[in-house]
Amino acid sequence: MAIELSEWQGKRLHFVGIGGAGMSGLARIALSHGISVSGSDAKDSTVLSALAALGADVHAAHLAPQVDGADYVIYSTAISHNNVELVRARELNLPILTRAQALATLMTDSRSIAVAGTHGKTTTSSMLTVALQACGLDPSFAIGGTLTSSGSNAHRGTGDLFVAEADESDGSFIEYRPDAAIVTNVEHDHVDYFATEADVTRAFADFVATIKKEGYLVYCADDLGSAHLASSVSKLNLISYGTSMGADLFIDSINLLPMGSTARVLWKGRAIGTMSLQVPGQHNVLNAGAALAMGLALGAPAAEMLNGLASFHGTGRRFELKATVHGIRIIDDYGHHPTEVEVTLIAAKRYAGDGRLLVIFQPHRYSRTKAFISEFAKALSAADEVVLLEVYAASETPIPGITSETIVDQMENGHFIPNFLEASEWMIAQAKPGDVIVTLGAGDVNSLAPIISDGLARRFS
Repeated sequence: MAIELSEWQGKRLHFVGIGGAGMSGLARIALSHGISVSGSDAKDSTVLSALAALGADVHAAHLAPQVDGADYVIYSTAISHNNVELVRARELNLPILTRAQALATLMTDSRSIAVAGTHGKTTTSSMLTVALQACGLDPSFAIGGTLTSSGSNAHRGTGDLFVAEADESDGSFIEYRPDAAIVTNVEHDHVDYFATEADVTRAFADFVATIKKEGYLVYCADDLGSAHLASSVSKLNLISYGTSMGADLFIDSINLLPMGSTARVLWKGRAIGTMSLQVPGQHNVLNAGAALAMGLALGAPAAEMLNGLASFHGTGRRFELKATVHGIRIIDDYGHHPTEVEVTLIAAKRYAGDGRLLVIFQPHRYSRTKAFISEFAKALSAADEVVLLEVYAASETPIPGITSETIVDQMENGHFIPNFLEASEWMIAQAKPGDVIVTLGAGDVNSLAPIISDGLARRFS
């Protein structure tokens, strides 16, 4: 059983890894409820300073005594089970919760909406949040990216809705037990945790089974995995969206623009208006469709939802324009699965127009690289030139014989330059006015965008 939010009143929560994006967001929401919060991170940061200003007791080091006096300990998946604070918590026999379990508790006094899917979770949950805000509903939210409009990834709203991004990567999204959920797509990923596509399918089925009886499941009719998932569901209100005939929210007359799109939208056979977006790509048309379908299912007015979607300017690291220098545009994107790479580069080619598309890609995890070598090579072929950095290991140990060179070996437009500075210098030297440069990947490749921007400014000064 989930812990009720009321049980945390008068208690102290200790967050191990409190400086992380997800954990810090939960800490802020807990503080807004008047709950005592402490926490630690491996190093100091502006995030820790901000939490301290809100009343949290934070520490820029992991030390066992910092757990003493806590009532609950919450940890992120980035934290080792041998962490001294987790060891101390076990010694004290304290309740130890994952981030997902903690988020489930924070949602217990709200109508919760969980946004799941292999791709598009962050953007869809962000779109839904902004659209609901435009309806005056002021939802609480906890999202895996920073909303451009507010600069925040988590917030306690005054309304009774709570939008949460539901990460499937470790199966923990079964903790949420939402009132409603979106599934954007179901595809094999996180191969370190899910050995086969069937394992992923089972995980999503387990997640959908946790939706409260008579709740809503909004799914993409265009995606075979999502449609198959919905076909086996009972005792839920099913809402489909997409460009497939018969979808409850049907999208047609799509006009894809360099940095946006328009489309006609029909809700259960009746035209309700034009959906205008300021983020590019067919995939974002579908993401917006998911958000709109959920809002309409919950009774939100169509006109206000469409206005909210039209005002959406994106989230951090999702096709984010970082700089324009001498007609050269630099985009940063989090895409790290072949499907995500493909749709991002299709949108980037449209954005580039007559200019070239130059990409610096950093594969994320050795296990994912090994599983999708050929798929990455094919997806990256959409660019004119691609520099591949070495694999970002995350928490994995290297797999013998698996490096970024294994991808380059299957490409005609690939260059293996593992050194960050050399890769940046190569890109600075190659770029011409009109080109688009994309830094792509879920690791730390985004750190190159300001280096390239500064280098281009010097080159063309």
